[in-house]
Order: sequence, then structure tokens, then C-alpha cells
Amino acid sequence: MALDGEMSGQHGATELEQLGKRVRAGGAEKYHAANAAKGKLFARERIDQLVDPGSFVEDGLYANALADGLPADGVVTGQATVDGRPVCLMANDSTVKAGSWGARTVEKIIRIIERAYAAGLPMVYLVDSAGARITDQVDLFPGRRGAGKIFWNQVRASGSIPQVCALFGPSAAGGAYIPAFCDVVAMVDGNASMYLGSDRMVEMVTGEKTTLEAMGGARVHNTESGVGHFLCRTEADALDVVRRYLSYLPANWTQQPPAVAPVDAPGNVDLAALVPASERQAFDMRRYVRGLLDADSFLEIQALWAKELTIGFGRLNGEVVGVVANNSMFKGGVLFVDSADKATRFVQLCDAFNVPLLFLADVPGFMVGTAVEKQGIIRHGAKMITAISEATVPKICVVVRKAYGAGLYAMAGPGFEPDATIALPTAKIAVMGAEAAVNAVYANKINAIADPDERAAFVAQRRAEYEQDINLVRLASELVVDTIVEPADLRTELVRRFAAARGKDRHFSRRRHGVTPV
Repeated sequence: MALDGEMSGQHGATELEQLGKRVRAGGAEKYHAANAAKGKLFARERIDQLVDPGSFVEDGLYANALADGLPADGVVTGQATVDGRPVCLMANDSTVKAGSWGARTVEKIIRIIERAYAAGLPMVYLVDSAGARITDQVDLFPGRRGAGKIFWNQVRASGSIPQVCALFGPSAAGGAYIPAFCDVVAMVDGNASMYLGSDRMVEMVTGEKTTLEAMGGARVHNTESGVGHFLCRTEADALDVVRRYLSYLPANWTQQPPAVAPVDAPGNVDLAALVPASERQAFDMRRYVRGLLDADSFLEIQALWAKELTIGFGRLNGEVVGVVANNSMFKGGVLFVDSADKATRFVQLCDAFNVPLLFLADVPGFMVGTAVEKQGIIRHGAKMITAISEATVPKICVVVRKAYGAGLYAMAGPGFEPDATIALPTAKIAVMGAEAAVNAVYANKINAIADPDERAAFVAQRRAEYEQDINLVRLASELVVDTIVEPADLRTELVRRFAAARGKDRHFSRRRHGVTPV
């Protein structure tokens, strides 16, 4: 009897091993081959490339094991370490029903997000899914533990734990909101897409003929919609973005960002030489940022969208900072609707995870005109200024060249309780530039002067008076700016001031939450 029982046990173990092997293999070989032809990795290969070797612990391996052709119900979930730090993750298996969702798929995703939130661990989403299985809609869609619970959990976790998505294929219909609720989304060019309705559905509903790539491809979302944050050439690049992004953030909102060994700034960058004397001449603020921060530490976010504003993470003397900088190379550095939204979200991200903020101002102000007014520039600008006001992390405003009008406010100027307002010798702070101001005040008088030379002399005199009125030393003497620093000394000044501000009180207001001008 004992022998029979032992044999039975051995037989059972063998069957279990075979089942586990089949589940781990994913869908049929033809689907693996089709993905490989597109340069796509198997879901488990993606996990292996992302996490530390041997660290992945899987949950729900046998989900829907009694069904035919649904190994793990099309999603892999579990916990691992990335660069030695624990994370939770999910990965759609597109070899199983195109990575579509069934009831157990949804339950597995819900459970891993709940675990990440409860444990205070970052949540990584490796997305490649055609959306819900319509045949299973009653089981997965409407209930209390239906697909909506995924998004509810993502919203609850937002700002509590980092959430980062790498998108390798489609993220369709309601599933498109998984990336949308993440802090950042890395998309693989040519394969990744996000859309609420397929091209066939769009044509049926609206009559518009389009393609998935034209409507919701990676390039569209990274250059036009702003839903994507990183446009990646390969899947390996996208996984590297996930790894790099997490390296700047703490595990959760209660912790500080991880510091690393200090690295000097690049030795071949002359910050003073980068800034032209004429405010009309553009320069690339991204070069300035890289020359100021620790060498090779800048991770630019949304580099292809709203390029008049540069944002991203970097390090100063090994400590993480978030950078918000105007870039006059694009649209003169003027703030538009999209750049205001870009800044708003990034400032909130940094404030949520205790990342100090560095503002590098070279801004003429917000855009004016009929088009932007109809787009709601006032509302979007108010959103940005709200985020700046509510941010309680250490924040320092550096006026690199100019900060005019409400642009000064949007870049954390003196009225927004920065821990310091620093001016470079090239800085100008005013309601508007000299040329615009003289024209606004003296337009009628200028037009009345017939002689061109006399007119030019009059304008030059008024400009000189205006420039004297906003003289930088005068602004420092009136305590508008806290100090004037030479470009060569700026990095040292910032390191010291951020260190001094590290323990600041972060209380902002007596309330539950404000009413954001969405």
C-alpha cells in the first residue's frame, strides 16, 4: 500500500511538473514565432531581462489551468528585485489569446497591485494586450472585482508607490488606462500602441478611416498626445528605461530617493558660454542641464512632446533632483497648453516621491492669442501654477536669463515659497521684456514721431530706463532674489542650498484637498 501510494505521489508530481512546464511555455509555437518576427520577446523573457537573476517569485501560475489553451490565463504576476530593490510586476502574455483579459487575468492583476500598495513596493506593468475577452465580459467587466477594480487600485496607489509601464504591443480599449494611470510609459516604436477603439470601430462609429499606428502608435503618443513618455527603439531599451526610472525613486512615498556616490559635472561644459548675451538668441537648455548635473545622470522625460519645456530626473552630488527648465530652442521657450500640462504632472510626481525640484527659468511667459485662449491656456496655466504652489519638497528657482510675466510664477518664482531664488548675471525679471513694455506704454508717442532717427533715439532711451528699473542688483537689494551667482559657482551653490533645505516642514494648507483647475 505504501509503495502504491508512493508511486501515485511520484506520478502526481510528474503530472504537476508537466503542467507547470506547459504553462510556462505560454501559447502555441506559431504565436511565439509571429512575435519574434516583430522583434517581440516572450513575456517571461521580458521579466528575465528586467529583474535580477533568480529573484522572480511567481503567483497564480495555475490560473485557469483546467481550461484549454489559457496558460496562466494570459498574464504573469509576481515579485522580484531590480538592482537589488524589491518590486511587484505583471506581464501580459500575448501568445495567449493576444494577451487578452479573462476573469482570472483581472483578478491576478488586481491582486499584484494590491500587494504592491500594501507592501509599499514599486509596481511595474509590462503590457502587451488586446483588451478584454468579449466572450467573458460578464465575468471580468462589471463586478466589484472586475476590470474597473484594476484602475481603482492604480488610482489609490498613485503617488504612494511608483508605477511604471513598458508597452510592447497594443493596450486596447479599457486596457489603455493601465498605462495612462502609470507615472511614465515607455513605448516600443513600431509595435506599441494605445487606443480606446480599434481602427474598425472608429470607422464604424465616426466614418473615419485610419490605422492603429496613425491613431495610437508609439510615435503619435510620444510626440502629439503626450500619453507616452519614452519612445524606445527596442524592447531592451524599454526595459532599460524602467530600470533607470526606478533608480531615481524611493520604494514608496514615505522614503527618500536613493542617493549614489557623487559624480562631478562634465568638465568640458562652460555654463557661462552656453547662454547668449541677447535674449532673442535661442540656446539648448538641455545642454545646460547636462553641464550642471552629475555627469551622465540626466534622464529626460517626454523629450519629444512640448519641447519648449525640458523635464527629467538627475543628480546633484549624488542626490536626486527633478528638473523643470524652459528651452528657447523650441517656440522660444514660451509656455503653451501642453507644456503647462507636462510641468504640472512632473511637479506632482516629484512632490509625491520626495524629489527636490530645480527650476531653470528662461521664459517669456505664457502664449497669447485666439488659438490658445480657445484651448484654455488660462486653465492650463492655472493648473501648472497650482502644482508649483502645492509642491512642498525643497524647490529652488534659478533665473538663467529671463522670467517675464506669469512665467516667473510658473517657474516657482519668489511668491511661491521656493527655498531660494537665485539669479545668474544674465537674469532679467519683469512683467514683460523691454521692447514689449516700451511699445505698450509709449505706442502712441512713438507713432507720432515722424523722423526715424528721432523715433529710434526715443525708443532706445525708454528701453534704457526700463532696463535700469529692473536692474538685477536692484532686485537683489529689494530681496526679490536671494543671491546673484556666477555660472561657474551655480552647481556648488545648489548643492549647499538643497542640503540645507532637506529637512524642511512640508505642511501646505489646512484642508482635505484643493479644487484643481482641470
